[in-house]
Amino acid sequence: MSRKWIYGKQDWKTFERGQENCYLMTNGLGGFSSLTMTGSAARNDHALFMACMKAPNNRYNMVHRLSERVEISGESYTLSSQEFADGSREDGYRYLAEFAYEDTPVWKFLVKGVQIDKEAALGQEVNTAVVRYRIRNRSRKDIRLIVTPFYQFTPKGEDPEADRRFRFCGDRIESEGLSLYFRTDGDTEVIPELSETYHYAYDACDGRRSTGLAKACHQISLEVKSGDSASLAIVYSTENGGIGEQEDAGSLAESVIREMKEHRNALVKKAGFCDETAAFLVKSARQFVSRRESTGGKTILAGFPFFEDWGRDTMIALPGVCISTGQYEDAESILRTFAKYERNGLMPNLFPEGKNEPMYNTADAALLFFNCVWLLFRATGNAEFVKEMYPVMERIIDYYQSGTDYNIHMDADGLIAAGSGLDQVTWMDVRAGDILPTPRHGKPVEINAYWYNALRIMGEFSRLLAGADTSEGCRAENVPYHSGEERHSRRSEQYDRMAEQAAKAFRDKFWMEEDHCLKDVVSGTKADRQIRCNQIWAVSMPFTMLDADKERQVVETVFEKLYTPYGLRTLDEEDAEFRPFYGGDVLERDLAYHQGTVWAYPLGAYYLAYLKVNRYSAQAKEEVRSQMEVLESALREGCIGQLPEIYDGADPVSSKGCFAQAWSVGEMLRVYEALEDKHAL
Repeated sequence: MSRKWIYGKQDWKTFERGQENCYLMTNGLGGFSSLTMTGSAARNDHALFMACMKAPNNRYNMVHRLSERVEISGESYTLSSQEFADGSREDGYRYLAEFAYEDTPVWKFLVKGVQIDKEAALGQEVNTAVVRYRIRNRSRKDIRLIVTPFYQFTPKGEDPEADRRFRFCGDRIESEGLSLYFRTDGDTEVIPELSETYHYAYDACDGRRSTGLAKACHQISLEVKSGDSASLAIVYSTENGGIGEQEDAGSLAESVIREMKEHRNALVKKAGFCDETAAFLVKSARQFVSRRESTGGKTILAGFPFFEDWGRDTMIALPGVCISTGQYEDAESILRTFAKYERNGLMPNLFPEGKNEPMYNTADAALLFFNCVWLLFRATGNAEFVKEMYPVMERIIDYYQSGTDYNIHMDADGLIAAGSGLDQVTWMDVRAGDILPTPRHGKPVEINAYWYNALRIMGEFSRLLAGADTSEGCRAENVPYHSGEERHSRRSEQYDRMAEQAAKAFRDKFWMEEDHCLKDVVSGTKADRQIRCNQIWAVSMPFTMLDADKERQVVETVFEKLYTPYGLRTLDEEDAEFRPFYGGDVLERDLAYHQGTVWAYPLGAYYLAYLKVNRYSAQAKEEVRSQMEVLESALREGCIGQLPEIYDGADPVSSKGCFAQAWSVGEMLRVYEALEDKHAL
């Protein structure tokens, strides 16, 4: 049983407080539904129905919001809440008695003896959205519920033109060549076109587009007699087949709601976590998994509402999102897709759309690919998949050794150097014009931790596959061919030698005895000695280079200088370049992004490292469980049931950036996996 998040009137004492938290539902195609818990659109990316026309990134904001009111004996009571650009607003939150989210968002309104429960859901791997109202009229008067949908029909993030027109055509709404199919069991009435201009408070504070437009061309209503109960369903789909020909709206809505709950509960059962928070995070993790039409496989979306599917984020998120949750087929599908697109030893950082070529500007995605294959093998024991991926991993090692794009190459000391000019190829990759707020050209600490881990994994895989035939077509380009056991034995010895060389150089060049931690980069600049969270991966990876005492020192320094209950700071507070606040216009945000801002996802590596250096003792596990209890408050704030991208560096009290981030959720699931001993460590 996973958690149910319940909110009451104390959580929306004011209109502003009612906009602090939102829900998220996704459809497995890249489409989603997200509004605040009071039902308002506080961002231009909020929508009751954000459809995806081509999975996973071709998103259209179809139904932006619903305006709702109840008429009782000539008096009108607004149930919806929304802030407008002219300073006016709907204050329906005053009638909202409860908001709950478990598998679907449920709003419960109470006005003058009338109870109205509203529930929304999305179909899975179809562009279908439903809303169902259940009305119980306990008043002594007849009432009418009136719902007015406001549409945009624009690509996500764009604003419709002021002169755009919408037409209600009975079974669909049309605008400039786009159709949204529609069904309801209420009374539908065409109305003169209404236009609303909104104020987006959560875009305004970050210097994003602060206003937006939507229009209505019809309304739906239902009359309920005194003492009666009734229901009203509204169904939308981008395809006529998504609605069907026979079923009524109520049955359609019921089936979509039921199927969504069954789908999410099946995920929890398959994952098998005992902890309630972990079980809910399994559901949250699945929201990032989507079909990708251009490759025919699965992918992981980096974050909602802003991000798409990126290589680095996928390789960091995949172990928790797919492997820890038992979604092994999805993990294989995603890894096969990346293997297919490997080029010159690099993995795509951004997948192609249309005729565009992939972008390969990442030094870590390819190295983290090894880690994903290793963790998947450890969970499944599937040596055939290892054999399938092995030639790709060989090419990656060979290209990193000889040199590839973006100045990524193995230096004479066996360590990896990367980056030059304005190219930022680690996860701290912000570039603001000609400004590199966090320059890390040289030998970044985590890249070399990943490199050593990859070499050790290849040594293990080579021994595993020794004796198996490797076809002529799968051999590495610059290695003499030897069949079967001889070839893999030679390779394993080579990888072991390379790993030993890298480890010696790493210990010599990265360790700072007086600071009890590792350099962030070896570059000969002041950036080398900055204390950053990147060093934690030199302890948390499956194969590491430091002795036990030094690993413990790294963990303790990270805790002292960088740890917060919601993530790790990206820079020590005492550093002169530390920025305590993330916000403002794009430049201000970019300058703070990795200069102290708290990131949620490295917290997972910290907990895994802490467990490791304490030998996974019962006491260490209890300490981690105790520290992770506060995650429940993080899951209640921002996007309900999700973990965000970032927080302010000085005082991390409110989620910022993407309100739901795949690698944040995935890394915490890996910690729960370790705490429950779900796989051998």
